[in-house]
Amino acid sequence: MTGRSTAGAVTRALAEVHAEVGVLSAGEIVSYIPRLALADPTLFGVAMASTEGHRYQAGDADVAFTLQSVSKPFVYALALADRGVDEVSRWLRTEPSGEAFNAISLDRATGRPANPMINAGAICATALVAGDDAAERYERIRAVLSAFAGRDLDIDPEVYASEAATGDRNRALAYLMKAADALPGEVDDSVDTYFRQCSIRATASDLAVMAATLGNGGVNPVTGVRVVAEPVAVAVLSVLATCGMYDASGDWLVRVGLPAKSGVSGGIIAVSPGRFGVAAFSPPLDTTGNSVRGVAALREVSSRFGLHLMHATTAAPTVRTDGAAGDTLRRIARHDAERTAVARAGDRVRLVGAQGRLDFTSAERVVHALTAPTPPPTWIVLDLSRVRHLDPVAATMLRRTLAELTAAGHRAAVVGHQHLPPAERFVTAEAALAWCLAGLVEFDATSD
Repeated sequence: MTGRSTAGAVTRALAEVHAEVGVLSAGEIVSYIPRLALADPTLFGVAMASTEGHRYQAGDADVAFTLQSVSKPFVYALALADRGVDEVSRWLRTEPSGEAFNAISLDRATGRPANPMINAGAICATALVAGDDAAERYERIRAVLSAFAGRDLDIDPEVYASEAATGDRNRALAYLMKAADALPGEVDDSVDTYFRQCSIRATASDLAVMAATLGNGGVNPVTGVRVVAEPVAVAVLSVLATCGMYDASGDWLVRVGLPAKSGVSGGIIAVSPGRFGVAAFSPPLDTTGNSVRGVAALREVSSRFGLHLMHATTAAPTVRTDGAAGDTLRRIARHDAERTAVARAGDRVRLVGAQGRLDFTSAERVVHALTAPTPPPTWIVLDLSRVRHLDPVAATMLRRTLAELTAAGHRAAVVGHQHLPPAERFVTAEAALAWCLAGLVEFDATSD
């Protein structure tokens, strides 16, 4: 099942991060775009989306705000899809600038911007998007951002007007590129389209899905729609890893270890390739233009959940069994009452088996399998006999999930690990299923 999960161990873990970071009060709201200066400094939301389409959130994750520079990687992806990496590279370098987002980081010989994540490079990337005119180019940008988010996104007209009225530095950057024959479009059209893309609205929950789409090779994990080709997603993530956090990119990669992008409205995304998209929103910014609470939240998520890009991961599937255990129950049923119970209510017994090393990422998949919606009572067997290592975060998640299932009226059993109460414990899955069968017979007899 895809969609948003509003309860469970993962949501609770994210809520703990939100509560821990929410006490921070440092930072200043951006003031050079007058409309953004009116933002509520208390807003703070965190969201995650897995590459399997599972969604989690805490706090103000459904509050819409303008993307600002968080739009840059997605527009760069569209430019790559339209023009190809060789053509885009004629206009844009992909080197860390080591400078602020609005710096004049242009190659002295060619006038090319240092990378597509600084303002000059983003304006150039916007100009590279295919379209007969500025209106068509903007509409294609809005459409691809919507595809990344999995829903239709719109523009905040008041923020756009505010940006257009105060964006002289961005116009100056565009004129410098144009003077060096390094802007593939007209200054006014390119800058105006850039202002519009920055003014598109989304939520932290949307951003998590957008980030997960990049981490999923360009396929939106919620809608199943391919937004960009996998090589495009890989190229974008590569640039985010080295350039996404401006002059703090190197420190970010060491401490957090995730390709990321921030915006001056307080949004920030990070991508754990093949695993999660993570996003946060909080308007107060630090001196480098990044959300204070957002940075702290993503650091904590990466550290607590072991998402650093350089951590070793197992390639083996985590969940090896997931579903009704009817075939096994029919095989072990010994008399008519058991066979009748299996025939009538065998779908109330579910077997979830895991293997390998369980960390946060793999445990999230197990938790999602365990919490598939079923009416109580359901007998659930968690088979961990092939799990070679259960790290503390994963153990806590599974323990909480089993407690929630039990509190909801389900019956839970664990095979292979002896430290996950509350649950019955068994040495083999067949023994656990025999216990389920006995309970099923009793349930069937009392429900007639």
